Amino acid sequence: MSRKREDTPIADKNALRKLVLAQRDQLSVAELRSLSKRITKRLLALDSYSSASCVMAYASFGSEFETGDFLAEALARGKTLVLPAVERDSRALRLHQVRDPARELVAGVWGIRQPRADLCPVVPASQLDFALVPGVAFTRHCERLGYGGGYYDGFIRGLARRPPLVAAAFSLQILPALPVSERDQKVDWVITEDAKYQRSIS
Repeated sequence: MSRKREDTPIADKNALRKLVLAQRDQLSVAELRSLSKRITKRLLALDSYSSASCVMAYASFGSEFETGDFLAEALARGKTLVLPAVERDSRALRLHQVRDPARELVAGVWGIRQPRADLCPVVPASQLDFALVPGVAFTRHCERLGYGGGYYDGFIRGLARRPPLVAAAFSLQILPALPVSERDQKVDWVITEDAKYQRSIS
């Protein structure tokens, strides 16, 4: 009887997304919280984060790495915190400064919390010193598989000045290979609960 090799990459992006998300969804609430705290500690220790004045992040959704502690720490350290709002018509991300996540975020596209435009001023991407980027799966070479909308790939391609791009992920989201193309943008670091991977510049 043939058996599929565990290291055989899945060529279909949607099938791979479903597989990884199903595994991530199996994490218990306690596991999700514990692993997220370990990742947050590693993120806060990054030199690129410590030296950043303007930090972009996102409000976590579902079984994603929980960003709540990271957002709170950024604000507590006096950093300018920027979160994206999805513009479906233009398929773009609009950036806003957030000072009080509990009051200034509202459910947006797909139920993901995003800044209220009436309370949160727009911030140009050129001001970013650090950006936390979500994703479904990654490799040790910092390749990224997103959720399929292309919003972050387009956002990264459009950056005139690229800040350090960092992804926070659970170790189960790190795969040997991904079916990526030249349009799929790498991040500079992937931080898990027990490792950190840096993109090769060469």
